[in-house]
Amino acid sequence: MDTVVLARALFGSTLGFHIIYATIGVGVPVMIIIAECMHLITKDKHYAIMAKRWTKGFAILLAVSIASGTIVGVMLSLLFPGFMEIVGQVIALPFQIEIFAFLIEAVFMSIYLYAADRLPSWLRLVSIISVAVGATASAVLITDAHAWMNTPAGFEMNDAGKIINVNPWEAFFNPSFVVTAIHVTVSAYMTVAFLIASIGAIRLLQKNLTKEERVYHRKSLTIAIYLGAIMSLATAVNGHETAQMLHEYNPRKLAGAEGLFETTKYAPLSIGGYTSREEEEVKFAIEVPYALSFLAGDRFDTEVKGLKEYPEELWPPLYIHTLFNVMVGIGTMLIGLSFLAIALKWIRRKPLPNWILALFVAGGPLALIAIEAGWCFSCIGRQPYTIVNVLKTTEAATQSTNVGLLFVLFVSLYVLLLFASVFILRFYFKRHPVHPEFNEKEVQS
Repeated sequence: MDTVVLARALFGSTLGFHIIYATIGVGVPVMIIIAECMHLITKDKHYAIMAKRWTKGFAILLAVSIASGTIVGVMLSLLFPGFMEIVGQVIALPFQIEIFAFLIEAVFMSIYLYAADRLPSWLRLVSIISVAVGATASAVLITDAHAWMNTPAGFEMNDAGKIINVNPWEAFFNPSFVVTAIHVTVSAYMTVAFLIASIGAIRLLQKNLTKEERVYHRKSLTIAIYLGAIMSLATAVNGHETAQMLHEYNPRKLAGAEGLFETTKYAPLSIGGYTSREEEEVKFAIEVPYALSFLAGDRFDTEVKGLKEYPEELWPPLYIHTLFNVMVGIGTMLIGLSFLAIALKWIRRKPLPNWILALFVAGGPLALIAIEAGWCFSCIGRQPYTIVNVLKTTEAATQSTNVGLLFVLFVSLYVLLLFASVFILRFYFKRHPVHPEFNEKEVQS
């Protein structure tokens, strides 16, 4: 297999593995904050128990997230030295600031995890808010480099290929930074909400729960449903802004996402199907008239550039249409599911029926699939460039012949870590079920 393809496959596997844990690491502190606030307001010990148990799970997954994040940095240096040479000169600033964001997260996580029983409630809340701020800031700062790869700014390149006139702050606040940072943040909150909802739904579908356990898991599910509804809707709204950003700065990717070959006004939005190179259309798709033009420019007559505006060697892989549809399709389903559940709770004033709970069981894994599909779409849709219109992937990648061996070794490691983290979580929570905690006189989060 070609070295460049192997390098991309290895880094993609590394990032795909890390994204699972990084997403959870960003979202879980927000769930803990909500539980802590509910405990402060209602004095209901169930919310304190939630915060305590979610923190234990978060601590286990955070360890894997830190390890996999370190591997991501190493892989960038090993596999894409040409890319890192430019990064070091132009976009090093967010990586430097991220060190302090991680420090805040680590310090306050240690305080919250090990000293919670010695702190008053308000100080525990300050601690976990600081953890959430640090975790979100870390994600945003690392994502800034990804945004810069899509919309490079803050430097010039002379005829000899040398970087000149570097402006670190212009690179930092590149054109897609804000929209990308918001998308990563709200989608992480959404994903974790549906993961928590999935766990709560699994428990509620079991027959051997006590009455108090059912009440506890319904409260957990309710928090997750409301946060999931808000964040899934926010992700969709931000997706509209992302489409407009692509229309302005990377129309080639937008055309690939929609399988649009000809530059078109009143362009339709193609839902489903697959892009056929031979017939130059999206086969078996449902077309929504004028919708793509409206998404791109808030006008039905907006002209959307097609792939034929560019040489074919600069086209992204056409299967990004499928990745885009998986991401958007799952997101749309999760919006519908969460708002349907809220409507049923308000109308029926009864616990959610089992068929809705079964849908929420699938909601957590589907949310993770959507996250993975979204990152694949964003990175693969940038091809053949690593830095759009600046550096091609073939120029950035290593020429080493040992990438195949690294691929086998590291993918095996990721599979091992994945199974190990799942095993440890199951082992811990089986050894520490929730019902004994209901009988404790005082629960410290």
